[in-house]
Amino acid sequence: MKTPTLRHFALIPLLSSAMLVSSCQSTATGDLMNIGTSILQQTMGGTGVASALSQQDISAAFKQALQIGTGEVVSQLGVTNGFNLDPNIRIPLPDKLAQVQNILGKIGMSSLMDDLELRLNRAAEIATPHAKELFFNAITEMTFDDVMNIYQGPQDSATQYFKSKMSSPLSAKMSPFVNNAVSQAGVVQAYDNAISQYKSIPFVPDVKADLTTYVVDEGISGIFYYLGQQEQAIRQDPVRHTTELLKRVFGQK
Repeated sequence: MKTPTLRHFALIPLLSSAMLVSSCQSTATGDLMNIGTSILQQTMGGTGVASALSQQDISAAFKQALQIGTGEVVSQLGVTNGFNLDPNIRIPLPDKLAQVQNILGKIGMSSLMDDLELRLNRAAEIATPHAKELFFNAITEMTFDDVMNIYQGPQDSATQYFKSKMSSPLSAKMSPFVNNAVSQAGVVQAYDNAISQYKSIPFVPDVKADLTTYVVDEGISGIFYYLGQQEQAIRQDPVRHTTELLKRVFGQK
């Protein structure tokens, strides 16, 4: 008996509305897990493959793929230069501090702002590993309905799911970690040094910046950027992560 491949799941959105209605009528109202099995059975052409693969198998395999992908993103970014040397997600100075950099540059002290920018990226790198558990918890809480919606959705549907479900909670939960990372990376000291020199220049405008919030927002944006890349890779080749469960659900023999 062949195990289903991602190609089989790709057929799900192509089912006729009549087939879906028939599936819904043959199950309890709102019982999406049974609907999912019914759809899979019809997609497999009555081969019995769906009965061999429970909804728990399908859901667990999908979640496992997301956990592996998320873990890889966190491992990639949560190291020295994970942000700093990556042109796609490197954290620049906040716009409010760009004028400070420009003015200090005129007196040969732009290196102070360069140092601050480096330390902002260091703070993101230090804090990022703490996001792993938060993402894993969100993945664990996914329902079978969530899984099927993501399967049938666009190429970035999992990433968009995380953004809609996690942006605010992730920001709140990451803030204490980032605040500690900002201190550990020497951001405050670098900021004070730069601003002290800036304020010594006559007639410059006052500037203030919430660096913790800024690093949180930029760090989360970087995580989502690469999570989207991982999602595309999972959809194109889910068995590149060769766990036994993923082989059984997605693999080909």
